[in-house]
Amino acid sequence: MKKLIPLTIALLAIPALSLCAADGKALYEKDCQKCHGADGKGDTKMGKKSGAKDYSTAKVQEELKDDAAVKAIKEGYKDKDGKVVMKPAEGLSDEDIKALVAHMRSFKK
Repeated sequence: MKKLIPLTIALLAIPALSLCAADGKALYEKDCQKCHGADGKGDTKMGKKSGAKDYSTAKVQEELKDDAAVKAIKEGYKDKDGKVVMKPAEGLSDEDIKALVAHMRSFKK
């Protein structure tokens, strides 16, 4: 019986953790879509103004490295002149950021 209680608690905790775990699509829609667009093409007013890349193209996806995407999300992104074009995301865990990058990868055609 003593072994059954921790096992039961663990089995109940897994779905609860899943609910708390990052939902990349929901995070993207909340924080990224206004610039990068629902389809990742960057074809929005803000995306065009900031020069957002088209994440639906294979070439852009191949050039984008996960560690660079994580860094941009965590630290923000500056253009070659040092102008901030994307502010750092706030309040996201490493799991949230991984989920965002995975969602960005889903735009590839």
